[in-house]
Amino acid sequence: MSQPPRQAAQQIPASLARHVASAVDLSALKARATAPPPAPPAGQDGADAAPSASIIDVTEATFQTEVIDRSMRVPVLIDFWADWCGPCKQLSPVLERLAAEGNGSWVLAKIDVDANQRIAAAFQVQSIPAVFAVIGGQPVPLFQGALPEQQIRPVIDEVLRVAEANGLGGEAAGAAPGPAPLPVDPAHDIARDAIDRGDLAAAAAAYRDLLARDPGDEMAKAALAQVDLLQRTEGVDEVAVRRRAADNPDDVDAQAAAADLDVVTGRIDDAIARLVDVVRRTSGDERDAARQRLLTVFDMLDSEDPRLAAGRRALANALF
Repeated sequence: MSQPPRQAAQQIPASLARHVASAVDLSALKARATAPPPAPPAGQDGADAAPSASIIDVTEATFQTEVIDRSMRVPVLIDFWADWCGPCKQLSPVLERLAAEGNGSWVLAKIDVDANQRIAAAFQVQSIPAVFAVIGGQPVPLFQGALPEQQIRPVIDEVLRVAEANGLGGEAAGAAPGPAPLPVDPAHDIARDAIDRGDLAAAAAAYRDLLARDPGDEMAKAALAQVDLLQRTEGVDEVAVRRRAADNPDDVDAQAAAADLDVVTGRIDDAIARLVDVVRRTSGDERDAARQRLLTVFDMLDSEDPRLAAGRRALANALF
């Protein structure tokens, strides 16, 4: 089902941006990229089109470089698609043609939702085709469904206008470079390098060191919560965890483990509701343990995320 296109606004929501950049990046970097992006899947419409640097296939392993990092120089439009999706096969050739026509003013990143479910979950994709823009590392939803070209062009024009207002000149020959990124503590790079090589313990230690020196570093706090989450869920048996939670509704550890899986799969609301219910049904040390785990979920959300305010209200009601 398609929806009317939503134009990109000058003020792109920071909440979705940090959630996506953090959640997708940290999970994807567990498997370091060692090869170039794969060729388009066989049978996908538009696969025979002439190759273009403005059209790229993106996976979880290449998402950070090809989407987030690239969007610091040029706006990136993401086409979420799947091989079984008929409307996707109508929309993709249109987007590819427009990207080639744009001559480097924007980049089309194609993401197969079946092969990259964590990225789709992080963007909260409900139906496909779905198109998002990422400008300066910040995503914004554009439209769903196979819109006709005459409706897509004005949306792209608005994305380019916002990108230009934010100093992004595109990747075409002679384009002016975008603004230099703001300096960050080198410990962030140390933590990312640790994630790159799969050493989550070292990454967690680096983020804790950052927070010891600067307790107000919200980026480090959110990243640490993500790394801790990845450590807790690494190699777990999801079926067994969820069965244990269903059989033991008042077991804090069982519900916390299930809530971790809710977060990993992008179901933040479910995780919050689950932990709030545990807080409501328990007392003493068990209630405090459930509350503390819920606070780690809150740490992963931007201060402007409406789920944070709603979750805090629900927690307060459960406590008092």
